Amino acid sequence: MACCAVALALPGCGLRPLYSGGSQGVASQLLGGVEVPPISGKAGWMVRNALLQRLSATAQGETRYRLEVELDDQITGFGIRRDAGITRERRTLRARYRLIDVASGNIILDATAGSDAGIDVVSSEYATVAAESTALENLSSTVADQIIARLAQQARSQPGQ
Repeated sequence: MACCAVALALPGCGLRPLYSGGSQGVASQLLGGVEVPPISGKAGWMVRNALLQRLSATAQGETRYRLEVELDDQITGFGIRRDAGITRERRTLRARYRLIDVASGNIILDATAGSDAGIDVVSSEYATVAAESTALENLSSTVADQIIARLAQQARSQPGQ
């Protein structure tokens, strides 16, 4: 009974699916026209590849927007042992990105995204480096997801949408 009441109330609450309209929807139209120039560094390469992978599903052929991304990738040690060795690290990946209309040069969106991950520092240096790399892969994917979601929201909030 409660499920029926909730189902009946949803249409009246103004809830609209972000990707409604499929490939003809406003989110898909915006995402399909985004170009991502190279981003410097290993983290930049990973974030760009993650973005391109997500954008390729909606590619429309015509580039209408450029997505410029600047990254800040940091590893901070904490959790000190008696011998002053670090036992834990936090890897933080932050992105500042701008969506620019190619035709006019106007900045449509200027925002940030970011995530962090904890890493155990173990006696094997190889294992620690591998954990840092895995954390970067996961953070790159998370940041790319955040950027794509924000771009889709921007498409829905543009006038006339």
